[in-house]
Amino acid sequence: MGTSLETLHIPQSESQLFDNSLLCSDTLDHYEAEAREALLRVTDQLAAVESPTTGPSPHDLQKLVSGIDLDAPLGNHADSFDELKKIYLRDAVYFHHPKYAAHLNCPVAIPAVAAEAFVTSLNTSMDTFDQSAGATLIERRLIDWTTRLIGYSANTADGIFTSGGTQSNLQAMLIARNIAVSKMTGSLPQRLQNLRIYTSQDAHFSISNAAMMMGLGHEAVIAIGTDAWHRMDADALRTQLTNDLQAGLLPMAISATAGTTDFGSIDPLAPIAALAKETGAWFHVDAAYGGGLLLSAVHRQRLDNIELADSVTVDFHKSFFQPIGSSALLLKDAHSFESITHYAEYLNPRSQAQQTPNQVDKSLQTTRRFDALKLWVTLRTLGAQRLGAMFDQVLKLAESLEAEISLRQQLTLEAPVQLSTLVFRFTVPNAQLNQAEHNELTNQIRHRLYQTGEAMIAATTVRGERMLKLTLLNPNTTMKDLTEILDAICRVGNDLLFERTEGARA
Repeated sequence: MGTSLETLHIPQSESQLFDNSLLCSDTLDHYEAEAREALLRVTDQLAAVESPTTGPSPHDLQKLVSGIDLDAPLGNHADSFDELKKIYLRDAVYFHHPKYAAHLNCPVAIPAVAAEAFVTSLNTSMDTFDQSAGATLIERRLIDWTTRLIGYSANTADGIFTSGGTQSNLQAMLIARNIAVSKMTGSLPQRLQNLRIYTSQDAHFSISNAAMMMGLGHEAVIAIGTDAWHRMDADALRTQLTNDLQAGLLPMAISATAGTTDFGSIDPLAPIAALAKETGAWFHVDAAYGGGLLLSAVHRQRLDNIELADSVTVDFHKSFFQPIGSSALLLKDAHSFESITHYAEYLNPRSQAQQTPNQVDKSLQTTRRFDALKLWVTLRTLGAQRLGAMFDQVLKLAESLEAEISLRQQLTLEAPVQLSTLVFRFTVPNAQLNQAEHNELTNQIRHRLYQTGEAMIAATTVRGERMLKLTLLNPNTTMKDLTEILDAICRVGNDLLFERTEGARA
């Protein structure tokens, strides 16, 4: 017989608070009602979405949010959801809309969304086996599956799920630093000051931030020049390594990118791996974006030689169509995790290290969500082949859009398409704009499309020049959607130039 609240001498007012706030056997009906209501609100909102954004300004939304008194609860979930629609749902950015083409945000697989109910409701923590049980084994199985996709040996490889590519890259650099420092003599500051990390000038900023967080400073990261396709120049890397070694510096790590944020560029993995081996540097591949190629039936060869890396970052919440956050760091040699492992008697005592599969032994996080479940349910429902076909469809769209851009006189691609991003400039031959004016025009095109909600696109800067960028990750987007975006860019650009000319005359 269970213990009642009366037996525990809890006052009636307090028992009511517990009944309304705890998920236990006598509140399941309440839980189900709230979950159903939330699901209905979301589906109604998704059905009503007509554009990727309503174009809200930070100022307008700030007034709405600031006007809410957090010390005055509404008392029921229906009113809370009504309020939420006004401050969030109505003006949210909808990545699933076919005219969202701004950043590396994907529409999510429905099985993964459904799995979130289990992840959140059970609230499993992945740090130790006695808090997660089967969840630990599911995550480990998915790590094994991913390492096999990379081409690592099943007997030696390992990995860990993380919150995203930034954390995965940080952990890879931390392992590389610890291994490098362990081979050096002298005081710790002396050892740290000579370490260097090499990556391309188009690499993700998380590599530089990792150096800063590890006490090396941003200056420890050497940006290597790129070719016309924005891929790391292996010859330039060799020259830099030679010069730095002669200067007494130590190559700690070389981080190649398999899918840069702007251009989708894949650095030449084989020659970079050879240089890493030659200099004793840790070889990392940031495949946060390009990792989806591991499932591709058409383009998998673009990741040939990725198995030469000591570590690989893969973001499942990009090209595997998973909800945020879902990433992993994969290691060729499981023993490399030992350089970051910490044991605590109250959590994962060293005496039980070989007896219990505690994931905290390999993670920078302690409490950690069971995000691996989303990928597991997606794979068991849809299968890897279907996910790969979805990413292949996105790449096919990008190639078709490349051809469409080449037909438009006012649009010029900066580099060939390599994954699913396209960077290009909008120009008018006789407009006579200087670079500052051209950059401002580019920003205005993007902003006006955002304000009207007609489309969401991105922008980036290349050699001081502001350019427009389309990022495709939605396999349900059509070429009609994309040509309409290009039409809108040209129309808005020409309108802005006309307004500028008329304004100057006035």
